[in-house]
Amino acid sequence: MKTADGTASTGTTPRGAAGEEAASRWVRGMFGRIAGHYDLLNHLLSFNLDRRWRARTVERVADILARPGARVLDLCCGTADVLLSMEARCGAASPLILGSDFCHPMLVEAHRKISAKKLRSPLFEADALALPLKSSSLDLITVAFGFRNLANYRQGLDELMRVLKPGGVLAVLEFSQPVNPMFAALYGFFSTRVLPLVGGLISGSREAYSYLPESIRKFPGAEELAEQMRAAGFAKVQFERMTCGAVALHLGRK
Repeated sequence: MKTADGTASTGTTPRGAAGEEAASRWVRGMFGRIAGHYDLLNHLLSFNLDRRWRARTVERVADILARPGARVLDLCCGTADVLLSMEARCGAASPLILGSDFCHPMLVEAHRKISAKKLRSPLFEADALALPLKSSSLDLITVAFGFRNLANYRQGLDELMRVLKPGGVLAVLEFSQPVNPMFAALYGFFSTRVLPLVGGLISGSREAYSYLPESIRKFPGAEELAEQMRAAGFAKVQFERMTCGAVALHLGRK
């Protein structure tokens, strides 16, 4: 399949899933099976670094969160960790912060956490490739560790461009490829040997935690993702690597 500008379309490719629809269905089912253990395993398997990565993301978009009346979407919100961090950062500005995911069990977990904080952040179930939102309606979109799982990256970028206002910002926090050779070797061993074993034992789905390192390996590197964002029309694209390049935060403006 090719995009409108003639370039090859890429997206997540789980083993055994032929085509974008099958890939999307596989990913939705996989996340549904591990939703109840998702937070525990995120913190455990990242040695709690995931909290730091998310905090850095919220810090980088704090200026938008401080705008009165800003409209924000945490896309692929999972269990709402980034959404809750943004709510905590907002203070008196009180922007409207929405959360969306295409996996219902994840949204159930998100709703539980949001309710426990006595917040009313609206949640809705939707595919990131076809959001039920008006064009040019959002000031900020955050995507933390979810963009990699889209069935079509270019279509996803086009859709996010559509719903952002002129001047709106996209922040993509995603796994990447470590740049230090020694760390890359250690990271490779951990992600392919330790992660599936521990993740499988706790969640009951070794398949899910075997998909994780495979999906990271297939995902574009930081420079390539930045180029894809530029090709989709985003301006002032920049990225910063964290934890020796294991994670990268990309920012782009409509």
